[in-house]
Amino acid sequence: MDLRTAIFLAAVCSQTYVQYDNGGLFLTPETYSLVGPFYASSYAGKEEPFGFVLESDRGVILAFRGTVSPTDWITDMIAQQTAFKPISKNCMTHRGFTEVYMSARDAIYKLLNQTSADKPLFVTGHSLGGALATLASLDIAVNRKPVSLINYTFGAPRVGDPSFVRSYNAAVPISFRVQNEFDVVPHLPPLVYTSPKTDKSYYYLHVKEEVKRSFRNGSVGSNHVIGSYFADLAKDAPGFTAAICSGPPGWCPLR
Repeated sequence: MDLRTAIFLAAVCSQTYVQYDNGGLFLTPETYSLVGPFYASSYAGKEEPFGFVLESDRGVILAFRGTVSPTDWITDMIAQQTAFKPISKNCMTHRGFTEVYMSARDAIYKLLNQTSADKPLFVTGHSLGGALATLASLDIAVNRKPVSLINYTFGAPRVGDPSFVRSYNAAVPISFRVQNEFDVVPHLPPLVYTSPKTDKSYYYLHVKEEVKRSFRNGSVGSNHVIGSYFADLAKDAPGFTAAICSGPPGWCPLR
């Protein structure tokens, strides 16, 4: 894992929450311009801002937001599996995550079509956003075939069954899943999830390249929020962090 890339993308992820909380307004890093935001529908079908696409001379960033609204929480709990239709193989994925991603897929592709195909694409997200970034990365790697696709997620849950994980690991060459060992979200859904309605069992695995971190901040929520991930990574590169945080107030998450 490239530490500086991880710190930078954690800061980008923090702005997906600002986007939601601030009526769609958020800060972009220096040298990057906004290609456009995108919206997705969680459980109730109401569209919410769920991220954005940025571009600079050096690359393109596709960033996804994590859980915020009450309907997002319900989405997280819909852990029965469904076929991941963008992939021809028999890949099964978390139904709640998949429905959110599919509701935004067309808009995401339209935004990516406005960017240069010759630049590396960084796909990132925190929490639920990490799950969506994982789905998007496999979809884009197989169906869009960018010259370079790099995935960084933070505190992401498990997304799919062993078939999905095998397909992902083969198709997405550069992928890092940053995980705090004291964060409960990456342990969900469990390896074997049994639906309370049907008693049917579903099997979950994580995608490749766990990057283990270890921090405790006094509560379940504090062990998970993107600001805590950013602060933990920032300790390993204080000079770089100070440099990227010297921009507009609020660009970096609170530490």
